[in-house]
Order: sequence, then C-alpha cells, then structure tokens
Amino acid sequence: MKVLGIDIGTAAIKACIFDTDKGKYTSEVIAKKVKEGTSPHKIVSRIHQAVSTDFEWRGPIGIAIPESVRRGRVLSARRLDSAWEDMDAVDLFSEVIDTDVYFLNDADAGGIAELHLGAGKNEAGVVMFLSVGTGIGSALFIDGQLVPNTELGLIEMRGISAQDRASNKSRKEEGINRKAWSKRLEFVLNAYEQIFHPDLFIIGGQLSKNAEKTLPYIKIQTPVKPAAFENDASMVGAALVAADQKRDQKVFYL
Repeated sequence: MKVLGIDIGTAAIKACIFDTDKGKYTSEVIAKKVKEGTSPHKIVSRIHQAVSTDFEWRGPIGIAIPESVRRGRVLSARRLDSAWEDMDAVDLFSEVIDTDVYFLNDADAGGIAELHLGAGKNEAGVVMFLSVGTGIGSALFIDGQLVPNTELGLIEMRGISAQDRASNKSRKEEGINRKAWSKRLEFVLNAYEQIFHPDLFIIGGQLSKNAEKTLPYIKIQTPVKPAAFENDASMVGAALVAADQKRDQKVFYL
C-alpha cells in the first residue's frame, strides 16, 4: 500500500510517499520549514498545502509528532505549542485534509520502521530505539511489540535529564566535539543498560546522519547500530502504521 508519511518536527515538516508492501520510497522527501509557530492549526495548514499541492495526495496519511499520542489524542505538549495537549489530532486533520489520517509519537514511529524494515529487523528480545536530535526520543520493544510513549529521554541521571545531557541540541549549544559527545551518550546508554538490559540499541535522529563519527567511540556491553533509515525513520514508521490501521490488521499496538 502506498501511504504518505509525515514527520512533524519543531523546525521542519518532512513528507514522502512510501510503499509499505515493497518497503521503499516512491517519491522524493519534501521538507518545509516551520516558520509561523507549531500550533495545530498552523501545522495542519502547512500539511494541507503539501498534501494538495506538492503530492496531490488522496490516500491514507501517517503522521509522527514529537509528543505522546494515544489512539489519535495527543497527551503532551512538551515540544510543540501548548494547544496540542489533549487534542484529538485525528479528528482535526482528517476533517481539514479530507482523508484518513493516523497519528503516533515520532520515536515510536522511527522504532517501528527500524524493527520491521531496518536495523532491528528480525531482532528478538528487548530493543531500544533512540532518536537523538533536538531532544532524545525513545521507543522500547519486547520481542517486536512496542511499549508506546516511553519518553526515556526525560529520565534524570545525576540531576540532569538524558536529553539535556546528550542531545544534539546540547552538543551544539555547548560547542563540544563529537568524541566528547559520544562519551555523554555512552553515559546515557550505560544507564539505560542498567535499567532495561536491552539486547540492542538502535540510534536514529540527527546523529544517525553521521553515525560513523560518533558511535565507534561508545563502549558499552550492548550492541549499538545506527538507524538504517537515518533521520527519515519516523516518516517510514508513520506510513507503516497508517497502512496497518487502514487494513485493520492491528499489528501495532498504539
């Protein structure tokens, strides 16, 4: 099934058409900067423009956002405009765009893409996907089953949250080099090891674009892989979930 996958970020909105049966892109990735703010109505206007003009799309749409989501309702507003909290995103976006729309957390979407088609394909046991970018998003899987909305980047370690310590935003703001950044990530991953004892870490987000400059310096017991879909994993995962929901297969629990 061809699905339009969309990833809403704090700085940009990315979208592409993805064939979920063949596991490949069928369009280029289009990115639009978020300039006017991140309120739901401003975001839906930008997405409506992309859907109708850039893609001329009438099929199902999967949307990933950097907030917790349960059955289409947004549970938090930590990164986007406060108007998102407790909003029925599916109802608003489906009405404006006039097609079937499905929502989920962006890290959960990225993890789904990697577990089903990417770096974690056929991996059993406990797998943790981390999207390292502006913050640190997380997706936790047990034998392929997602535990949704984990937000492990908010866990404090020695008085500092994981994302404040080791996100790409922190690296840039503090001007540290990648080797020093890798040691911060190592500290965070080691803490997750002690709590969850995962069989595999998959690192996505902005870090995954140049993973070879950072991941080799991380020395922990658990294997660490870069995301196969790099920073596009959330778009792909959103498309997979939309296809699953459209077909009423219920492979993914959200």
